Amino acid sequence: MSTQVTVQDLRRVADSLASLRGHRVVDVTMRPDLRQLKIELDDGVMILVSSEAEAGERPHLEVDVVQTPEEPGSQLEVGFGSDL
Repeated sequence: MSTQVTVQDLRRVADSLASLRGHRVVDVTMRPDLRQLKIELDDGVMILVSSEAEAGERPHLEVDVVQTPEEPGSQLEVGFGSDL
């Protein structure tokens, strides 16, 4: 089975990854079916590169950059009790 990726897909991947220059890679995991690559960086950012194909369509690459959630700042407490 030959999998071809379009130049546009490769450009989107390169643009997504270019913003992450200077970060140190701490772990890389490839799924056994070779359809997804997970890259973990030293600041907690995760990059998921996957190949998806709908039935009868050409496969395309997807890149998701997942940031760790920020610590919550001040929070507003709201009570739902009956005594006001």
